[in-house]
Amino acid sequence: MSDLLQREFFQLALIAALLVGLCAPAVGTFIVQRRLALLGDGIGHVALTGVALGFLTDTAPVLTAVLVSVAGAIAIELVRARGRTSGDVALALLFYGGIAGGVMLMAIAPGGSNAKLNSFLFGAIASVTRQDIWIIGGLAVAVLAVVGFFGRELFVLCQDEEVAKASGLPVRFLSLLIAVTAALTVVIAMRVVGLLLVSALMVIPVATSQQLTRGFKATMGLATVFGMVAAVGGLLVSTVSPKVPPGASIVLLALAGFVLALGVGKFVRRGRPQETT
Repeated sequence: MSDLLQREFFQLALIAALLVGLCAPAVGTFIVQRRLALLGDGIGHVALTGVALGFLTDTAPVLTAVLVSVAGAIAIELVRARGRTSGDVALALLFYGGIAGGVMLMAIAPGGSNAKLNSFLFGAIASVTRQDIWIIGGLAVAVLAVVGFFGRELFVLCQDEEVAKASGLPVRFLSLLIAVTAALTVVIAMRVVGLLLVSALMVIPVATSQQLTRGFKATMGLATVFGMVAAVGGLLVSTVSPKVPPGASIVLLALAGFVLALGVGKFVRRGRPQETT
């Protein structure tokens, strides 16, 4: 293990895993609370168009993914809030258009290939570079800053939008803020778990934490712990067994944690004395 920690590729991968494990559940707590669990999937698909656009224009795919995914997140929120199209139909449109655009642009991009496409679809944490870490780190700081500064307002919005309006909160701005923050989180996580699995790391640790906690802050705090454990654990599994995909191992570990927490939560609730009226 000590030899592994001295290797640069593992150090970079470990930093990326910790950042993703921290940010994804933190944002996912708000998304789950607002019943938009599939938002990460939709943004992940449209981010693929951004990645392909980066290869097509010979620019950094991560940066173009940020721009396109943020634009897509804003579009889906505006459609959901203003248009007649319901939220699930709008997400479906984002799904199909994003992945189709990504595949098309990657096919015509100079140097584009299925191997490069797969590295973003399913993650390639071992290939994370120093430049990727700087970008991921900067995006992580932005995401955590939003959670820190607007956490209380976002909590009220996610609990009840009508109450948020009555309280004088800028509901439209906060809704867009959640969407944009989710988009940044998707880009942060795409090199670790892949665009097709990123939503799992935003949702599963939160669902796991909900089995063991009641308060919002406690749920978010424990979810980030579960997220980091799953991310680092999946990285170790894929490093020890190179044939095991890191993104899949991270998600499967998170799912195993959910199953365990589900059993523990039922046992704890069964052991509590029932309140009498």
